[in-house]
Amino acid sequence: MDEIFERRSIRKYKKKKVEEEKIEKLLKAATAAPSAGNEQPWHFIVIRDRDKLNHLAEVHPYAKMLKEASLAIAVCADLDKQRHEGFWVQDCAAATQNILLEAVSLDLGAVWIGAYPNQEREKVVSEALEVPKNIKTVSLISIGYPDEEKGKTDRLSDEIVHYDQW
Repeated sequence: MDEIFERRSIRKYKKKKVEEEKIEKLLKAATAAPSAGNEQPWHFIVIRDRDKLNHLAEVHPYAKMLKEASLAIAVCADLDKQRHEGFWVQDCAAATQNILLEAVSLDLGAVWIGAYPNQEREKVVSEALEVPKNIKTVSLISIGYPDEEKGKTDRLSDEIVHYDQW
C-alpha cells in the first residue's frame, strides 16, 4: 500500500536517464491492469526523443514538465478492439494508474497528463505522435528521477463516504 500513499504528481526531474529495465517494468505494470471483458485495448508509445518531448510540452497546455522529463508514455486505446463500447476509457485509466504506482516503486517520479476526453488536447498529442485514426490517446505520463519531494497523502474524509445510501 505504500506506493498508493506515496504516489504524488512529480513535475521536476533530475537530468538522469531512466533505465530500459525500468521502462519495461512500467509497461508490464500497465498491462496488468484490469480491462472490460479482458479486451486489453491499450497501446503504449514510449517517448524518449528530446525533440518530441519538447514539442509535446509546447502543444499541450499542461505538459510543460516534459521539457525536463527523461521520457513519457502515451497510453492509447484501439477503438477497433471494443466489444464493450466505451469501456476503453476505464481500461486505459487503470493502465495509467498502474504505471504511476510502479514508478513510485522504482524510485521514479511521474505525473498523469490528460488528453482524452478534451478533443483539442487529444488531437494535438495524437498528431504529434502520428497515432492512427482508430486509436485514441487517453493520457501522457511524464516520467523521470524526481527532483522534488512531496509527502504522503491522506485524502479520506467523512464528508465523501456514504454507507448503504447517499
